[in-house]
Amino acid sequence: MRGAFSDRIIAETVRYRGWAGLTNGTLLRAAEAEFDALLTVDLNLQHQQNLSVLTLAIIILEAGGTTVAALLPLVPAAAAALLNATRGSVTVVRL
Repeated sequence: MRGAFSDRIIAETVRYRGWAGLTNGTLLRAAEAEFDALLTVDLNLQHQQNLSVLTLAIIILEAGGTTVAALLPLVPAAAAALLNATRGSVTVVRL
């Protein structure tokens, strides 16, 4: 998925970053320190964490699956959401 976005968006996966296994709270704090936005498929994140205190935009992808094939159709809308996101906002991108 990292290569699916235009050059205007620098995308890194949790695994690529070495953050696999971090709990949601720890992951959010790590991402907040280094990025403007977090793209996730965790539909429960907004109900499990207090996202209003973050200075990180959250984009949640809802595709009915988490495979690359399921998520690729959301890339254009996700890219637009990322480019227009404001810190502290939560946006859900659906098919």
